[in-house]
Amino acid sequence: MALHNELGKLGETLAANFLQANGYTIVERNWRVNRIEIDLIARLEDTLIFVEVKTRSSDYFGAPEVFVTKRKKRLMASAATAYMQETGHEWALRFDVISIVMGKGEAPELKHFEDAFFPGLH
Repeated sequence: MALHNELGKLGETLAANFLQANGYTIVERNWRVNRIEIDLIARLEDTLIFVEVKTRSSDYFGAPEVFVTKRKKRLMASAATAYMQETGHEWALRFDVISIVMGKGEAPELKHFEDAFFPGLH
């Protein structure tokens, strides 16, 4: 596995552990529909949360969360619709971003952006 893929998987594990430690239930990891992947799908009470995890080894080129593009947001919304249809989910949902910077020899810096975006709004 390429180094960036390993970093991404480690970031997803850290994010899942963080969410679970904060009362979330992880429902799915790396859920796919067509060629779209949602890193984590979690649940907190009656809210279904679709989570994009962005992990970088540094923030030299910018904070990881700024790399969640408009295109990625549209794809996540499309995948979320498919997931909700597949599972019959009809209650609240939101889209979160978890940003992780894992510098060499440093503790990971994790930021959780709840309700980071709503598809269709700029």
